[in-house]
Amino acid sequence: MAEQRKGELLPEDVGTDDCLTAYTHIYSPDLLKDQVAFITGGGSGIGLRIAEIFMRHGCDTVIASRNLDKLKEAAKKLTAASGRRCLPLCLDVRRPESIAAAVDETLKELGRIDILVNNAAGNFLCPATSLSFNAFKTVLEIDTMGTFNTSKLVYEKWFQAHGGNIVNISATLGYRGQGLQVHAGSAKAANDAMTKHLAVEWGPSGVRVNAVAPGPVSGTEGFRRLGGPTAEAGGAFQSIPLQRAGNKTEMAHCTLFLASRASSYVTGAILVSDGGSWLTSANDVSMLLGIAASKSAKL
Repeated sequence: MAEQRKGELLPEDVGTDDCLTAYTHIYSPDLLKDQVAFITGGGSGIGLRIAEIFMRHGCDTVIASRNLDKLKEAAKKLTAASGRRCLPLCLDVRRPESIAAAVDETLKELGRIDILVNNAAGNFLCPATSLSFNAFKTVLEIDTMGTFNTSKLVYEKWFQAHGGNIVNISATLGYRGQGLQVHAGSAKAANDAMTKHLAVEWGPSGVRVNAVAPGPVSGTEGFRRLGGPTAEAGGAFQSIPLQRAGNKTEMAHCTLFLASRASSYVTGAILVSDGGSWLTSANDVSMLLGIAASKSAKL
């Protein structure tokens, strides 16, 4: 059953990397009928839920990341829950040749690509002074270069001639310069700019490019790694206007909207889905440095 919260009916979700046991459609179940979505980082967290929600709306999917065993397990769950086809493919978004091979395999097996979701990312808490040059570079390579690499190859191999939709999974970290997040905030800010540039350049080819910027999202590795459970238990989310974390299904619904004909005249937009968090939540330097010191002491 969907959760009831202060008069608002929240969509179903589960905290693990499993499919939903029940789902209530808010859009037509055939919204993405017979389309194909290529989703990076689709084997877990928000990416897996995006794949599931797309498939529950008639879409076949490709889920792609570096861990093929994990992808195969996820693909079985997704197909069992939805009855749609899910193709697991191994790639590294930092290596264009591996992306090209995955796109070619997708076109061979499924015949088309209608939607690209750039969800692959890496993040952790770290003060800038403790952040190694290589760590900063790696996050930008995955988040920013990975988004560009995948978008460019899908565009060249399919979207340029056929049109399509790109949805980048972003973040609000750079809006206020969130402490301990210079690497991820910089990478996602670059992606937001890229979203607008590509929307301008590729619009004439019938390609829409948009982004979803989540806030804290429960049931994800990022939520656990960035201290979400501790913050939630300590009442920190009471400062968020909606007074809770989001869930993965809510992020999938935002992505579904931008990837579908429901948003047919929307491009170059960043849809913030954070319950108002970035407007009101603390960016407390002493608290954040305390968190950093605590984490360093445990290493």
